Amino acid sequence: MVVSTLITLALMFQQEAQEVGFDPISMWKAMGWPARTVVIVLGIMSAWSVGVMIDRYIAFQGARKQSRVFAPAVASALKDSKIDEAISIAEQNKRSHLAKVVTAGLQEFQAHQVSSEIPGEEIEASRRALERAAAIVHAELKRGVSSLATIGSTAPFVGLFGTVLGIIHAFQGISAEKSTGLAAVAGGISEALVTTAFGLFVAIPAVWVYNYFTSKIEAFDVEMDNSSSELIDYFIKRSGRK
Repeated sequence: MVVSTLITLALMFQQEAQEVGFDPISMWKAMGWPARTVVIVLGIMSAWSVGVMIDRYIAFQGARKQSRVFAPAVASALKDSKIDEAISIAEQNKRSHLAKVVTAGLQEFQAHQVSSEIPGEEIEASRRALERAAAIVHAELKRGVSSLATIGSTAPFVGLFGTVLGIIHAFQGISAEKSTGLAAVAGGISEALVTTAFGLFVAIPAVWVYNYFTSKIEAFDVEMDNSSSELIDYFIKRSGRK
């Protein structure tokens, strides 16, 4: 509502200042280069945020899809004490966040099982491997997401900077026209409103998607913690039976 109101007012001022159309090209031609620079910066920020949104959405969907296949398959293999088969299943589902963590724990446990150099250290070594893998996967899941928060918090201020430039342009128009009429200030006010609206247009989706992705990452972290805990319990039971 706020963005549409600002754009409508901007178009009204542009129409008063000079006979420009309602299309983006006419609005662009009516702007001065300072305002254009602000719009270009906001356009880059918008393109970056859209790229991050698409990349993370594809990554999260792939991780979720493969995890649904991986979890029951690896559980069945471990139930039959087939660690090699479980590792093979995990390697076939490398996009799954659970597979990356479980693979690290299984490989570490298997390495200590066949080695007599560090007897009795399988559980602690596997726990450390799981923690390291979970930290790495968490960082991978968060890649680029923090930039959405940065764009969401800074885009309105970039738009506000364009607003200031537009107001300056409006006062320059008053000085040049020696008049305080609408025609003298309409061009500058139009620039101010357009850049403000564009800044909000860039910021609002970035904040929404950042919050959405953050909740998804927290859910993934819980799944990885639960899987790590269950795997450690499995290792303890297996070591006890041995």
